[in-house]
Amino acid sequence: MNKYGLFFLALSVFSGCAISRPADNAWSRVTAPAMTDGAAQSIGTYNAGCLRGAMALPRDGIGYQTMRLSRGRVYGHPDLIHFIEKLGQTSAAEHWGVLLIGDLGQPRGGPTLTGHRSHQTGLDVDIWYLLSQEAAARSLSLDERETWGAPSVLAVKSDAVDASRWSPASEKILEAAARMPEVERIFVNAGVKRQLCASSATRDWLRKIRPWWGHDDHFHVRLKCPAGDSQCQGQEPIPAGDGCDASLDWWFSAEAREQLASGKARKPAAALALPEQCQAVLKE
Repeated sequence: MNKYGLFFLALSVFSGCAISRPADNAWSRVTAPAMTDGAAQSIGTYNAGCLRGAMALPRDGIGYQTMRLSRGRVYGHPDLIHFIEKLGQTSAAEHWGVLLIGDLGQPRGGPTLTGHRSHQTGLDVDIWYLLSQEAAARSLSLDERETWGAPSVLAVKSDAVDASRWSPASEKILEAAARMPEVERIFVNAGVKRQLCASSATRDWLRKIRPWWGHDDHFHVRLKCPAGDSQCQGQEPIPAGDGCDASLDWWFSAEAREQLASGKARKPAAALALPEQCQAVLKE
């Protein structure tokens, strides 16, 4: 991968700490948050960290409903819960449809058994591109929340957005989210990024929209480290510009296609070391 694909993988490793691997993952067995007398704490990096003082996202709220409840990944830093609630309220007020919320994180964060390398510090959430008008009229059943699929917005066997699957409201939701100051970046499929570069009347917010593998059926919002949270380690700054340049072109190159076809793009990363403080969070 060239420099445009590598920068997301530049993550810090904490030395002198225990490694948490899927085979011995205790984080997925914890069912309650670690309590705190003060402010919630996001500890470590998005890909190697944990969370103290998590809140659970209510399964229904104004403008949103939570999916896949059986996974138990409905926990996040209070900042993340408030972000989802604000975005849902915006969607409802603008009549864009109901946001269907996928994974947040586990009760104490940490690595999951399946599905994510990140989502460990309570600052990441997956939101489906599908904006449900049906859910606006009623609360979805538990069965619907488990069985409904998140449809891809790409044309079959293509990296182009299918106009029949793409809702203009989805662009508006992405712009509304990107303009919130607490948002660090939003991961989307490169085809979605290209669509936004071509269709958006304004460009300033596109800087936060970053292409990444997959993400054709949902977008991934990542918040900044909370103010005053000294234990939280953020990512490197986003490059200057709107990202509608050669850095985007790479994702449609022969090199990128080879990496995707060979499986290198989605090869599981080695487990990273967690901060020492996370061992105390896990045992509380």
